[in-house]
Amino acid sequence: MEPTVNSDSSQGKVASAGVFNSAERHFDDAASILALTPNQVAIVKRPRRSVIVNLPVRMDDGSIRIFEGFRVLHNKARGPGKGGIRFHPDVNLEEVQTLAFWMTFKCAVVGIPMGGAKGGVVCDPSRLSDREMENLTRRYVAELFEVLGPDVDIPAPDVGTNARVMGWVMDTYCMQAHRHLPSVVTGKSIYLEGSAGRDGATGRGLLYCVRRWAKHSGRTVRGLSIAIQGFGNVGSWSARLLAEDGCRIVGLSDISGAYVGGEDGIDVTAALDYVQRHRSLAGFESVARVTKLKNSKEVLELPVDVLVPAALENQITRDNAGRVKAKLVAEGANGPIDYESDRMLAERGVTVIPDILCNAGGVTVSYLETVQNRMGYYWSEDRVNADLEEIINRAYDHVHETAIAYKTDLRRAAYVVGIQRVVTASDHRGLYA
Repeated sequence: MEPTVNSDSSQGKVASAGVFNSAERHFDDAASILALTPNQVAIVKRPRRSVIVNLPVRMDDGSIRIFEGFRVLHNKARGPGKGGIRFHPDVNLEEVQTLAFWMTFKCAVVGIPMGGAKGGVVCDPSRLSDREMENLTRRYVAELFEVLGPDVDIPAPDVGTNARVMGWVMDTYCMQAHRHLPSVVTGKSIYLEGSAGRDGATGRGLLYCVRRWAKHSGRTVRGLSIAIQGFGNVGSWSARLLAEDGCRIVGLSDISGAYVGGEDGIDVTAALDYVQRHRSLAGFESVARVTKLKNSKEVLELPVDVLVPAALENQITRDNAGRVKAKLVAEGANGPIDYESDRMLAERGVTVIPDILCNAGGVTVSYLETVQNRMGYYWSEDRVNADLEEIINRAYDHVHETAIAYKTDLRRAAYVVGIQRVVTASDHRGLYA
């Protein structure tokens, strides 16, 4: 008897359309500042390759289900593509293209020799067994084998994937290539030649950016009040590290809601322990001296020094941008502020450290992981963190100086830096006819 076949298709296109529009408008602003020619814009703005695959996977009940997958290589002028694999029900091609677009300029801003890429599969990991997740991952890599590789396009974890999934990616690629190539993927377990310090890298990069902002502003980090939207990997690590630096974490939120502490703020260690046991902050107010807000987005409007949106895209819009009270917004998520709201915040004097700089810690340590894989020699976490801090500090200072030189804000300055580097690399390479 033939197994039944089901199909997943990409549906969630509403949010991604607005995000891509914002990304393009930020690009166009910077391109105008740089006075790029139409040819230069054409070469660096559009993705070089977008692949759509249908992935037949045998499920635990014996049926075969067809999943839709994507891999986009946006630009390779400065090196192989670099970008995560996202497993989520709302993944679609436009979202993946936008994320690959951001990754190109994120790598360029921090000066690592890689281009932008991204991948995704339309699925709900919470509804898949471990065996089904493994089968889906291996099918994805097998179908895309020709467009992946250490010198071509290097995946990493993203929403819905983790170090275990990256182990399956590595094993599948190596089995097909008949070679041991750990540098084909980053975000691996330490036991599979991953890098020390990778788990907290994005949050640590954000911390270094906040420190640099404080230094340039004549302030100290200690004593800053912080509100963080999102308590996943980026948000939780940001909370932990900022608290260790002497900041007061006033508000936190996750899918269960928003929580505000008293005069002393929230005990981050208690929150981390609670989530470890309960998987979310739901019910946290009953065991800690915190207040749960009616609307989870209210955390964005708290009267704090620093706001860290580390959840989803388009969280700050024209509906609530006027109520943001923070002096600094440090973007832990990709695209949490839409274009119009970004302009509104700038006009009000709110400083925004843009995503392509502020959350670049993850891809930076991914690059360091690739370097270690190629050397076959592995560094201590202290060495990795020191290199990350040096890279982020250098990038922040360059963006800061560029903002002063062009009399603009940090977002436009970051795009100017990133685009200029990609355009210059493209011009020096020339065009293969």
